[in-house]
Amino acid sequence: MKKILLNKLSQKPWPHVFIAGAMVVLVVLAFAFHIKPQSAQPVALNAMLQQIRNAPDTWKATEGDVSMLILDMQKNNVAGVAVAPSGMFVTAKSGKKYFVADGTGRFAALALVSYHKGETDAFPLAMLDKDIEPPYNWRADVGLLLTLSLLGVLLLQGFRMTGGGFKFSKTETPVTFDDVIGANEAKSALRDIMSYLKDAKGFTELGARPPKGVLLSGPPGTGKTQLAKALAGECGVNFIAATGGDFSAMFLGVGSSRVKSLFRKARKNAPCIVFLDEIDGIGRRTTTETGGPAESEGNRIINQILAEMDGFSSTSGVIVIGATNYPDLVDPALLREGRFDRKIQVVLPDVSDRTALFELYAKNLKSVGELDYPQLGRMTTGLTPAAIAYVVNHAALITARNQEKEVSMRNFVEAIEVCRMGEKNGAGSALTEAERERIAVHEAGHAIMAQVLGCGQVEKVTILSRGAALGVTLVTQKEDKHLHLKSELEHRIQMLLGGRAAELITYNDASSGASSDLKEASKLALSMVATLGLGDNGTLFSLEALTALNIKPDTTIAVAEAEAVLTTQNERCLATLRELEGALQDLTAQLLEHETIDGAEVARAIAAARAAHEERRSTDSPMRGAMLASKLLPVEEMVVQGRVA
Repeated sequence: MKKILLNKLSQKPWPHVFIAGAMVVLVVLAFAFHIKPQSAQPVALNAMLQQIRNAPDTWKATEGDVSMLILDMQKNNVAGVAVAPSGMFVTAKSGKKYFVADGTGRFAALALVSYHKGETDAFPLAMLDKDIEPPYNWRADVGLLLTLSLLGVLLLQGFRMTGGGFKFSKTETPVTFDDVIGANEAKSALRDIMSYLKDAKGFTELGARPPKGVLLSGPPGTGKTQLAKALAGECGVNFIAATGGDFSAMFLGVGSSRVKSLFRKARKNAPCIVFLDEIDGIGRRTTTETGGPAESEGNRIINQILAEMDGFSSTSGVIVIGATNYPDLVDPALLREGRFDRKIQVVLPDVSDRTALFELYAKNLKSVGELDYPQLGRMTTGLTPAAIAYVVNHAALITARNQEKEVSMRNFVEAIEVCRMGEKNGAGSALTEAERERIAVHEAGHAIMAQVLGCGQVEKVTILSRGAALGVTLVTQKEDKHLHLKSELEHRIQMLLGGRAAELITYNDASSGASSDLKEASKLALSMVATLGLGDNGTLFSLEALTALNIKPDTTIAVAEAEAVLTTQNERCLATLRELEGALQDLTAQLLEHETIDGAEVARAIAAARAAHEERRSTDSPMRGAMLASKLLPVEEMVVQGRVA
């Protein structure tokens, strides 16, 4: 029993409790000593004296002198006088209240007042042994109590973070690499670290220096935190988690103290993995205007981390894993060899990984119908594992909302649409018929260009408002691509400009509905000419080189080249839509009637428009031949007659 009690005591944060109790005692004592009991006065208090005690500042606000008091006494205008060591509180019958400071001594004032009182006996006289003070203000003490309490909480919080607020964990059911689907390259790179943590002595005997740190970088939601936990689970070691923002504090020096506390705890619980999530939150070290180091708190934190990592020995058994979405924002000193030895890029899952993720997350659902997992994987190109988990959960929510018994494929497709296009809203009900028609034309233009240029699989076109958009054309990629050709980027720009071009062809006028399309197309065109070397003039210089050197680039020429790219692609887009104007009209009518159509309907309308176009060309060919023959006949006659040389 005694042993159990000692174990319980050892698990409690008793230093924190002691400090909190001491702070409470100090606050109570300060509150108690601040209350001063009022001493009893030797003279009975009349109504006037009670008023003076309650609000002495009313008298002291007006400063009088002895001549003013004598004049009031001569006029029999004095209602009462209270004589204190510092002066006299005079109340006149006219309602005037003033204070006469006794610079000649209290006895002189008493003699003057007593002498005149003996003659007239017209007003009461109160004799006070001490000065009258304002009454006790309990609100001030309550404010003092709250201020001291808040200060105690802040000090306690600072102590908690500097004295061991980081906790390590070692769960009974740890996460392993088998629980992390995808990220095969990252898991492969972590294998030798796993070997070191399992057998640090073997590395030491071989003379090999184990890695001190690993930096995981990649888009948000790709599973960087899960990978770090899986590494700790595979090795069966302790795991300490912190974020870059945990080291920030309002007091100078607290941040570096927290760094010391973190690594001290890690060494104490070695073998151990220290996981620093969002390590870019610490930032980069700053310098002064003269180029020297700035003594900022951020610099102190980074310097302390560098010192702690340099202090790792080959047998310390501590590995630091940092995770960031923005590796360019991490201080270069942290990234050099000997600190973060490994830089691992965690990429988005491919189609097979997404299929496996859907199978994994769907197992947590209680009732699931027949699902086409490969199709779900193909429809979610570019989604992270976190986004796929959201899709599965939202499919279950849609099923519950529809009061259905099992999660079906239709619910999963709707959840994917919500993830990509946003929730349905009621903005469409406020649109006029002319606006609905223009939106239908706009979305039909996007769909036709995406289908013709092969920008992806057109899954659905709708004029129902989704998220912030009044209409949406859902285009998915048939396969995962990591390299994009110049022609593919140009086709993407044409697809983005398709909605505006369709409006120009139909109405000979554009609308504000293409603002987001123009923004994305402009970004893509500027990236082509400014960073990718894919402009029409063959410029290979990248403006990112200037940014890396902290040189402000001049984007005037790049913007002009991007404008030229947009103009060229817009002309091509207009030409394509004019050729398929029949499909544009067909899809517009279908959208106005059904509000939502699938990609098969888009392909059908384009095929019908092309067939009609070819039929018109074949019909026009004999007529065009006849016209040419009729025009050539006079020429032949002129040649025969010798009129044409």
